[in-house]
Amino acid sequence: MPSDQVFALIDCNSFYASCERVFRPDLAKTPIVVLSNNDGCVIARSYDAKPYVKMGEPYFQAKEKLRRHGIVAFSSNYALYGDMSERVMSLIEAMVPASEVYSIDECFADLTGVTGDLTQLGRDIRAKVLRCTGIPVGVGIARTKTLSKLANHTAKRLQQVTGGVVDITRPFERDWVLRNTEVKEVWGIGRRMTVHLESMGIKTAMDLAKADPRMLRDKFSVVVEKTARELAGTPCLELDEPDPPKQEICCSRMFGKRLTELTPIKQAVATYAGRAAEKLRAQGSVCKRIRVSIRTGMFNPNELHHAKGALVELPYPTNDTLLLTRAATEAVERIFEAGYRYSKAEVLLLDLRQPGEFTDDLFAASQPAASDRLMSILDQINGRYGRGTVRAGSVPRTPEWGMRREMMSQSFTTRIDQLWKVSSR
Repeated sequence: MPSDQVFALIDCNSFYASCERVFRPDLAKTPIVVLSNNDGCVIARSYDAKPYVKMGEPYFQAKEKLRRHGIVAFSSNYALYGDMSERVMSLIEAMVPASEVYSIDECFADLTGVTGDLTQLGRDIRAKVLRCTGIPVGVGIARTKTLSKLANHTAKRLQQVTGGVVDITRPFERDWVLRNTEVKEVWGIGRRMTVHLESMGIKTAMDLAKADPRMLRDKFSVVVEKTARELAGTPCLELDEPDPPKQEICCSRMFGKRLTELTPIKQAVATYAGRAAEKLRAQGSVCKRIRVSIRTGMFNPNELHHAKGALVELPYPTNDTLLLTRAATEAVERIFEAGYRYSKAEVLLLDLRQPGEFTDDLFAASQPAASDRLMSILDQINGRYGRGTVRAGSVPRTPEWGMRREMMSQSFTTRIDQLWKVSSR
C-alpha cells in the first residue's frame, strides 16, 4: 500500500434526526429523538437532545422527561432514512475517485492522488450534500482509515472551530488529535478494551499509537495491533471490495401486538417472505430451502412460552415471491398451535446459490422463464413506485399486526401520496 495513501470519512450528523428535520424546518432548533421498532427505546438523538436522554433508554421511561424538556419523539421511518442515505452516498460517490459505504450514515473515500487543498474538497463535499439533501455531514481526512475516523470525530467535537472538516494528513495536526483524544474514542476500541488499555497506562490515542504493536497482538488480538499501527500512520486497511453474496437471508420482525389467530400470522409471514425474496433477487441468487419459525414472547413470566419452526424443501431453486410465500404460509399452518400469544415470526432462506450452480438431474424441474420475467417486472414497479406497490394477494397494505409506529413521519421521498406539500400563502 503506498505511503501517500489518503482516506476521508464522511459521516452524517445525527442522521435519523437530521432526516426528520429536512422536512420539518420548524424543528430546526428543537431536540429530537428517534425510537426503535414498536417505539421501544431511543436509538438516535439530535445533538441538543443528548444531555437529557441516554441511548437505548426505554421510551415509556423517558416519555415524561421528553415532555418536560420539549424533546420531540419520532417512530423510526426506515423508508425515509434509506432513501436519504442513497441520495447522500450518490452525491459523495460523484465527487471522489472511489468510495465504500460503511453504514447507512457514513462512507470512506479514497483521496489518494487527489491534488489541491483537501480541506477545501471536504468543505465542497459538505456544502453539496447539505445543499442537495439538507443533511449536515462531518469530514475527516487522514493517511489511514482509523485516523480518518478520529479526524471525523474531532471535526464534529470541535465543529465551531473546524467548520465540520479536519485534515490530519500532516504529522503536526495528527499528533495534536492523538494527544487530545481519549482511547475510548478510537474506532474498534470498546468499553471492555478501554478498561484493559487504561490499566496498562494507555489512556489516549497517542498512547495507543506509541504502544508496541507485537505486545498488543500477543495480549489482545491482531485487530488491536492493526489499530495501533494505523494510528501511527501505517495503513493496514483498504477500501473493502463488494461483499460476496450472502449464504443465508433472514427476515424477522416483532409484531406490533400479540397475535393469537392463524390468519394474521400467515399475513406477517407472507410479508417477510416477500421481503426476503427481494433481497434474494437483489444479489442474483436462488434458494432451495426455507425455514419458517414463530414464537411467543420469552421474557414475560405470566405468558405461556412456545417456539416452533419448520424446514421446507422447495420443488426447485427459486427466487419467485409467489412460490416462496406459498411455501412459507403452508409451513405456518403446520407449526401454529392455538392457545399461545405469538410475538414474532422469522423467514430464513437457505441453500443459496447463483442460478446454474445447482446440480440436479437432467429431468429435475426448474424455475419457469415466465416466473423470471414476472419477478423482474415486479421489482421494476416496486423500485419505481415504492415497496409493496405490487405484492402477494395475502399481504395487506396496512396490517393490524404491523409494527407499532404511532409517531412516524411521512415517507416524503418514497410515496407519491405523502409528498411534501407547499402552500402558496
